[in-house]
Amino acid sequence: MTREVERTDDGRWIVVDGRRWRTADPALPDDVRARLLHHLGVARSAVRTSRGDDDAVAAARARVQLAKTGLGERGPAWWDQDDEARQARWEAALRALGG
Repeated sequence: MTREVERTDDGRWIVVDGRRWRTADPALPDDVRARLLHHLGVARSAVRTSRGDDDAVAAARARVQLAKTGLGERGPAWWDQDDEARQARWEAALRALGG
């Protein structure tokens, strides 16, 4: 069962269990969002399966960070960036993640 996500009035945050989390950049093209979410899922899985190997966990967490930055959930706030900076952010993340 999927529960409804609470959003702030400005649309910049979701609220989960009383804690605010930054939403992904709404300007992301659908294909870019899908690719970044794929990378995020693979990286999160690698964090789980790499337990006990500190270097592998660190590398996987760095990939999580890259994907979340590309999505606009981390790093400079997407609402403070112009369109060019937003696009440069997600393109840089995809390049670093290998596409």
